[in-house]
Amino acid sequence: MKRGKLYIVATPIGNLKDITFRAVEVLKKVDLVATEDTRKSEILFREYNIDTKKISYYEQNEEKRSSELIDRIQTGEDVALISDAGTPTVSDPGYRLMQKATENEIEIVPIPGASSVLTALVASGFPTDKFTFEGFLPKKKGRKTAFEELKDNPRTIIIFESKYRIIRTLEDVIKYLGDRRVVVGREMTKMHEEYLRGFASQIKEHFENVKPRGEFVIVIEGNWRKMKTREMVDNE
Repeated sequence: MKRGKLYIVATPIGNLKDITFRAVEVLKKVDLVATEDTRKSEILFREYNIDTKKISYYEQNEEKRSSELIDRIQTGEDVALISDAGTPTVSDPGYRLMQKATENEIEIVPIPGASSVLTALVASGFPTDKFTFEGFLPKKKGRKTAFEELKDNPRTIIIFESKYRIIRTLEDVIKYLGDRRVVVGREMTKMHEEYLRGFASQIKEHFENVKPRGEFVIVIEGNWRKMKTREMVDNE
C-alpha cells in the first residue's frame, strides 16, 4: 500500500492574505489537517473555502496524536500540520511528529511561508546576515544562563515573549546584556501593527505606562564590541 505524505504548512501570522497559493492548494487536497487550535484554523479555512477535516494537535496531546497521525499516513492518508500562526514547529508543537515521521521514513514536504522571526528581523534595521533565534527563554531555571550565553554574541538576537513577561525580559536584557538597542514587534501584519524602537530601558518604561497586549518578538542588537575585537584578532 502506498504511504501518504506529511506536509508542514506555514500559515499567516496575522493578515490572512499572507498565505501562498501552494499552501491553500495543499490544505484543500490533503485528507486531514492537524492544527494547534481548530477554532483559530477555522477562520483561515472559511476565508479560503477549505473544507478538509481537522484534528487537534497541541502540546498536551502531542505524544499520543503523533502516533495516530503516523499510523494514518502509513495507511495512505496525506496529512498537513499547521500551527496557530506562522511556520509549524518553530516554538510550536510538531517536533515529536517530525521525529516519528523521520524514524518511519515518511516523506516530509515543507510548504514555506510567513514567519514572525524573519518579519521582525527585516523590520528591525539590525544586521540580517547573521542572527541568533532563541524562541521563548526559560521562565525560571536556566534563564540567567541563557542570557549570560548571549552576552558576548555579536549576532542580532531574536526572542519571543508574552505580555505577562515582557517587562521582566527587558529588565533582564539590561541586567545581563546591557542597555542595548532593541526593536519590539507586536501585532505584526495586522491592522494595529507596531514596532517600538529604542534602548531596552526606554521600551521598558513604555510598557510600564502602557499595558502590554498580545505576544511580542524582541530583536536585540548584537555585541558589536565583541565582534570588532574578533575581527581585529582575525586580521592580525
